[in-house]
Amino acid sequence: MGNSASNLFTIQALQRQFQKLLPIITQELVAQHFSEIVHQRIAQQNHEKSINTQDIKTQNIENTSYQGLTRAQHPQFGQVMIKWQLSADAYHTSPDLTHEADVLATVNASLIVKDNAIAPPLLAHHCVNVQILESSQQLVILVMPYYFNGSLAVQLSERNQHSLTALQKHHFIMQSACLIANVHQAGWLHNDIKPSNILLDSSFDDALLSNAGGSSIMPNLLLTDFALAERFNELKEGSPAGTPAYLAPECWQSQGATVQSDIYAFGVMMVEILTGRRPFQVSAHSNDKLKAWAIQHCQQPIPELPLEYSHYQCIVDKALAKWVEGRYQDLDKVLIDLRLLDNS
Repeated sequence: MGNSASNLFTIQALQRQFQKLLPIITQELVAQHFSEIVHQRIAQQNHEKSINTQDIKTQNIENTSYQGLTRAQHPQFGQVMIKWQLSADAYHTSPDLTHEADVLATVNASLIVKDNAIAPPLLAHHCVNVQILESSQQLVILVMPYYFNGSLAVQLSERNQHSLTALQKHHFIMQSACLIANVHQAGWLHNDIKPSNILLDSSFDDALLSNAGGSSIMPNLLLTDFALAERFNELKEGSPAGTPAYLAPECWQSQGATVQSDIYAFGVMMVEILTGRRPFQVSAHSNDKLKAWAIQHCQQPIPELPLEYSHYQCIVDKALAKWVEGRYQDLDKVLIDLRLLDNS
């Protein structure tokens, strides 16, 4: 009971902080000519933590910045999604979104993009100083188009999962693999592959999906959230970064991310697309969620797929291999095996 009371106190404290912050954020966005502003998500970031996840959030109010997602209207860009970050310590925090802006620009300028985008276009990138709580803080803003069809996570929700056909699921798997392969070809690891980071663009509809061939190069999906992306030649070893439900065993063992880490996350997502559930689960009541996730990924066997999806089992097994040496070495080999299923 004491722990619950402490959690409630922390949540209430955070809510009071947010109530002070959001009017000032809104005022600054209005000054940048945004209107119809709707704050959809705000989260506290703790810079002593290396896990970036929607599942586990720190409750330490000190040494933090704030990040949010806000929907708005702009006279030039139309309806947009704004990703923003606010911090009193610009040296430590502004590189997060500035880095993401740089990655977006680099990836979408890659020669492999041609007529098909990998990521949403970066419409604007602002960095301004604002006065909050008697101190000068830095507000970094990334502006991207708003995608009315949401993310792949929406399609995999309990409400929508049952209506997806086997062909639609295969399409999502193929196009997601193509996206990740193209990001790798452009020289980047994403490091946070999951359904909520894959957007359905405005051309998506059931008719197009039902006619999509396996060789199509991602006409409907876009990869987003490059905050943790790393260049191949700048990979770092150390504590894990990413979402625990999708984090490869080697990352839990402080070996650093590799191409195979993105492939592992794709394998988790592949099972989720097919079955509506991730292959590994952790109790919401676990006292140490990070330890529980590490045990799941490092020790638990790969589950068997339902009979109707058993033809994917060999691909899932190789994508989710516990050891890097036993895993697919690149996404091109995953795509080859997926296309073989098309022809079988």
